[in-house]
Parts: sequence; C-alpha cells; structure tokens
Amino acid sequence: MSALRPLANSDLAPAMRAYMKDVAPFLGVRAGERRRALHSSWHDLGSPTSDELGYTSLLLMGQREREFHYAAYDLIACYIDAADEKFLIEYMQDLLITKPWWDTVDGMGTAGVSPLCQRYDAREIVWQWSRSPNQWLNRAAIQHQRGWKRDTDVEFILELCDVHAASREFFVAKAVGWALRDLARLDAPSVRRFLRQHPDLSPVAVREARRGLATS
Repeated sequence: MSALRPLANSDLAPAMRAYMKDVAPFLGVRAGERRRALHSSWHDLGSPTSDELGYTSLLLMGQREREFHYAAYDLIACYIDAADEKFLIEYMQDLLITKPWWDTVDGMGTAGVSPLCQRYDAREIVWQWSRSPNQWLNRAAIQHQRGWKRDTDVEFILELCDVHAASREFFVAKAVGWALRDLARLDAPSVRRFLRQHPDLSPVAVREARRGLATS
C-alpha cells in the first residue's frame, strides 16, 4: 500500500471516480504508473503460498481506494503460479463480489479466473457461478475462457450463453456478446446457429456477436 499512496494525484482522481460510476474513491494513479510501482515493490519478495496470495488480495480489496483493488488482481497476475486448485472457490469468488464493478471483475477474470480454470478442472465452480443470482459471478462464468483461443471449449461456452440468453442485465448481456464474438473467430457456424435459435437475444449481445462474425 505504501507504494501507491505517494503517487496520489488529486487532479486525476475525481474524473477516474466519475468514470467508474462512483463505485469507490480513487487516489488518481494511472495504470502504468501503478503497475511499475507495484512490481518494483514486489521485486525482492519470495513466492507466496496460495493462502498468502488469497489473503493479501482480499486485504487489498478491503481498502478504500480503487487502485488497491486493481493492485489485488495485479498481485494475482504476478504470482498466479502460486495459486492452487482451491483458490477459485476459497478466494476468487469473494474477490469477484467485493465492491464489484466491471473493472475489477474483468481484471480478476484475466489475472486469475481464466488461467486457473484452464489449469484445473473448474467446470463445477463455473456452473455454480453461472447459476448464482449475482450478476458479477454470472459475468465471470461466461468469460472464464477468455484468451484460451484454440483451447476454448466452444460447446461449454455456448451452454453458458444459452443460460443467460434472456438476461437484460447489461453487464451479463455484454459478457454473452463478448463470448459469442470470440467464438465467432473459432466456430462461426455455431455462433450463427446460436443467433438463429435465440431471436430475442439482447441487442447488446447480438451487436458484439456480429462484430465477431464480420471478421471471422
């Protein structure tokens, strides 16, 4: 935490807070500056245990300013190899729903959810998140294979999209659209079939899917 507070910029903080819909106050530290300061402060640290990584990330999420929440997923990205099979359910689920907004949910997705779901058999956890009443866990479930490219389980992602096809929650519908957009580059016929089978799909999702099809 001491790495970020000296970088606070009161001129930048209000606009950053407004852009994120006042989900939390900001110090006013830009992303690149934040990452450089954090990586410098972590340079001489040894590798943590999985529990140490999870506990420290939760401590960061408990801080007031948003940059510390970003530092939580920066930390996970840096030490992802330390996370064990239990990390997703014991820590990541709480990290996803602590002061959630798209920025931290997607950041946690890239830093932890996607690589850990690829490393371990996490299908049961993903289904739990998909069936949750919490929209942010739904979003994380739908996007859990982002970046997998040719390793993507197209059928499974389409099953998750089907579960949420009727959703009008913006951030869930957007996740469905992004998933379909990514799938279009791997299996365009399946995405076209999905769109035909779901004529009432949210326009937000349809627009993203068509963007993927246009470049497939």
